Parts: sequence; structure tokens; C-alpha cells
Amino acid sequence: IGLHFWLRLKPWYETANPYLYAVALVLPVVSLLGVWMAGREILRRSADPQWLDAVIARARFVDADGYGVLKDAQSAVIGLVLGLLLLVLAARVLRAAFARRYGLVQLSYPGGRRILVAKGTTILDASRDHAIPHAAVCGGRGRCSTCRVRLGEGLQSLAPASQEEIRVLARVGAPPNVRLACQTKVAADCEVTPLLPPGATPRDARAGARYLQGEEREIAILFADLRAFTTLSENKLPYDVVFILNRYFAAMGTAVEEAGGRVDKFIGDGVMALFGVEQGIETGSRQALAAARLMGLRLEELNEALVHDLDQPLRIGIGLHSGPAIVGEMGYRAATSVTAVGDAVNTASRLESLTKTYSAELVVSEPLVSHAGIDLTAFPRQEIEVRGRAGKLAVCVVAATRDLPT
Repeated sequence: IGLHFWLRLKPWYETANPYLYAVALVLPVVSLLGVWMAGREILRRSADPQWLDAVIARARFVDADGYGVLKDAQSAVIGLVLGLLLLVLAARVLRAAFARRYGLVQLSYPGGRRILVAKGTTILDASRDHAIPHAAVCGGRGRCSTCRVRLGEGLQSLAPASQEEIRVLARVGAPPNVRLACQTKVAADCEVTPLLPPGATPRDARAGARYLQGEEREIAILFADLRAFTTLSENKLPYDVVFILNRYFAAMGTAVEEAGGRVDKFIGDGVMALFGVEQGIETGSRQALAAARLMGLRLEELNEALVHDLDQPLRIGIGLHSGPAIVGEMGYRAATSVTAVGDAVNTASRLESLTKTYSAELVVSEPLVSHAGIDLTAFPRQEIEVRGRAGKLAVCVVAATRDLPT
């Protein structure tokens, strides 16, 4: 168990864990079998009185005087343990008196929760003392980084991070306003925001891309939506609707991934995907156009496969736009994922809605076409007003995505 809690923070441990678990399982079983076999051997040999007498002679059993010494030692150990417990209780009383004498500081948590703690208390201890759930996979030893917090007002009052803390924070790409709760002692009122859910696992302790903490990046965004699927599903059994949607999601997800993108989420019968998060906006824009073309082709193949299950072929509308967006790992507990928010995301969603107006499969913004470096002058060009966005936006309208250049 100790080895498990020590090694589970190592990147290689997840792969080695099944094999190490097998060893940990077999070792005690084999040991117990050895004890059992030794016991059987002793029972067999003890049938010989001479052997038994020889063993008893070598055993050096404790005599009456030795037993008295052991009893005295037992009393001394019990007294020592009780004395240490009393010292701990006295230390708690002294700590409370010290806090009252030298003042308390206030920690503010998300949701309006405020607590008072003694100066010099670590943020992790403060959370634990006031029953505030706080992740700490390594138990507060400054090794796993899962207890890290973002600090607001009061950050300047804290002592500088130690070299060990700096090394752990650098491993996960933490910004300057992030500290380890288990290593940070408060000296004044401070705003605290835990960055990981209380149920964080060793996987969360491993280094990830810097943008996961939240970063503005120029990316390409794709929104796609099935046309009139609500009407189509009204005459279908629930099982049929789920079957068709799962086939559709699999086809669209595969197309996005083959083009080099990342499926952000499925929303109803819609899809949101991100491109160029790590490769850059030029590559991402080309990938987004490639994904749109593949999605159109995959949908045609899906319609052929489901020709006997559909009253009419599935139709799709896709909106593509590129620009700056805030990218990071967002959500709550199991619903956490890498996503993007910002004006560019909203614009891509608006362009997807415009495919209904133009009866087209794709509406793509000229900024994305420019970033991709692909000639789409053969397709109609429009200037549109996007709700919530100043000025007009030039877009290309593509009736069928299969007509896009490969």
C-alpha cells in the first residue's frame, strides 16, 4: 500500500500497475502457503519427543523475572503514549491561544464561503479544518500539485515559493498567481480558488499542456448541425433515434479526427470541434476545411447505409470561423473537458445557422479561408452582419462540401 501511494504519481506507474498489482497479490498468498507448509512440517516433526525437547531447550522461553521486565516495559510505553497525547492536546490549546493573541486572517473561497484561520496556517490545512473539500493526492507533501489554488487579493502578502514548490508548479505549467495549498502559509486576508475538483486522481497530477490552465489562442472552430432531424425523429422509435444518432456521431467524429481536429462536444444533434489548438491557426484552418469536406462525404455514405431506415436523407449545415478564443480545461468533475469560449466560437455558431438561409452545407468566414491559404473564389461570396459583432463579415457559401478542394 505504501509503495502504491508513493509510485502512483509517477508517469510510468499507470502502465506498470497491473503487473505490480499481480506481484502484490501473489506475494502474500505464496507467503501464507509457506507458513502453512512450515506448520505441517512442524506438526510432523513434533511427533518425535526428542526433537520437541530439543526445540523447547533452544527456545529460551521467558522466565518469571523476564516476564516482570516485560510488564514494566509495557507500562512505560503506555505512559509514554498517554503523555504524547496530552502534549498534542496542550499544543492545540496553545495554538488557539496564540491565534487569539496574534490575530486571525480570513480566507475567501468561491461561492461566498469565508473562514478565519491563524496566521501561518497552510491553505490546505485551513480547508481541511473547516470541512472544505480540497484535492491533495499526495496527502499534502508538495509532490502531486493537485492541491494547487489560484490566489487573488492577498497574493502579495505571501512568502515566496520554495524551490521545491516552484519545481512542482513549473512541471504543470502553472501561472504566477497559482500556488500549492499544502506549501502556502497565509499571512493576511486572501482570496482562494481551488483549481482541481476534490476527487482529483493521480492522473491530474501529471504535467499537461500549458493552455489547459486557460490561454488565449488563435484557432479554427467548426459547428455542425443536422437539418430537420426533430421532424424526422417524431416518427421513429426511441431505439431507432439513438441508433441513427450514434451512427451519425461516429461518422462525424471520425471525420474530425482524421482531419486532425478535436471533437469538443456533441450538443443534441450538433457537433462542435476545434482545430489548431496546438498546431497553429494556419494548419487548423486547413484542417477545418478538410474536416467539413470529410463530414459531407461521410454523411453521404451514412445515408446510403441507412437508406432503409430513413424516410429522407440526413442533411447537415456546417459553420467555420477562425480567430482568438480562450482555450482551457473547463467543466465540473466528470464533465470536464478541453473547450473554447469567445467571440470566434459564437461567430462559428452563427455561421452554422446561416446555412439554413442559404440552403447550403457550409458557410465559412473569409478570415479562415485566408489563414488556410486555399482559393475558394469559385464559391459565392456574401457580406453578413453577425449578431453581437461590430461590422460586416465576409463569408463563402458552399452548397455541397464535397466540392471543396482536396
